[in-house]
Amino acid sequence: MLLKKDLKDIGYIISYESDNRGKMEFLGEYHLIGLVVGLSTFLIIGLFHPIVIKFEYHFGVACWWIFLVLGIITLVLSFLSENIIISSLLGVFSFSSFWSILEIFQQQKRVKKGWFPSNPKRNK
Repeated sequence: MLLKKDLKDIGYIISYESDNRGKMEFLGEYHLIGLVVGLSTFLIIGLFHPIVIKFEYHFGVACWWIFLVLGIITLVLSFLSENIIISSLLGVFSFSSFWSILEIFQQQKRVKKGWFPSNPKRNK
């Protein structure tokens, strides 16, 4: 049995989808989808660089599994998304997470070479 609140939620979802469809039509009409995906990809990759540095500083390489789990979750969400932009960005986020696994081990080597500071609290 549908309650009044449920009907209101369904109406919100439908209006959100129609608003979202209008945005997609605008992006498609003006050929901006590639620009939005490209700019967002640039920002996602740029976001991961300091995250890897901070995670290695505070947790060492033991946190690599966090990037693996995050990558798997966002990869599954990418497959489930019907919106091409959201699906693309989730895929970029997913593979940036997977790449961060490699980068966190590379960051450990950069710290050993003295290129980045080591965490004195963790090195005791």
